[in-house]
Amino acid sequence: MNVLVVYYSMYGHIHQMAQAVAEGIREIEGAEAVLRMVPETLPDDVLEKMGALEFKKKVTDGQICTVDELASADAIIFGTPTRFGNMCGQMRQFLDATGQLWQKGALVGKVGSVFASSATQHGGQESTILSFHITLLHHGMIVVGLPYAFAGQMGVDRNQGRNALRRFHDCRGRRRTDAFFDRTGRSKISGKTCRRHRPQTDLTRLPPYRS
Repeated sequence: MNVLVVYYSMYGHIHQMAQAVAEGIREIEGAEAVLRMVPETLPDDVLEKMGALEFKKKVTDGQICTVDELASADAIIFGTPTRFGNMCGQMRQFLDATGQLWQKGALVGKVGSVFASSATQHGGQESTILSFHITLLHHGMIVVGLPYAFAGQMGVDRNQGRNALRRFHDCRGRRRTDAFFDRTGRSKISGKTCRRHRPQTDLTRLPPYRS
């Protein structure tokens, strides 16, 4: 089972979340996680002024996603920072280039999910994820979140960082949500946890799509 984690990260926060997602995927027997970043659209001089160029230099060409890779994956998990309650422009431009996949129905029946991050606790994470789902639905993907069968997302006494839509967190450098990371920086939501509470997302149990 090939699970593609496609994300955009400007300062490394979504990159860190993507690594945690991949860690959870690899806990599932037979599942392989492949991390890919969408292409950058901003020139280096702009990135430098934004303080993002140092992180970008760490990203090699081999990590850049191509549209064709989406069709070969069994499931795709997308990660994006929020931009005024929506996905970032780099992710939007990448998805706008998937028209040929849409025409062919290449993503129909594939499992899709989204995670997001912002600089504030209420910075539009949910609206970002919800608006992202529209593109997945247009492609005929099976949208998967984390249901409330997982009781760890209940409560209002602290920053939970997840809900039924998917996971998200506050990206400010010194702060991580209790829900997403433990004190050592490791993800607290394992692949086995997600599978236990959402067993119907087991790709081996999904019927093959036939047009």
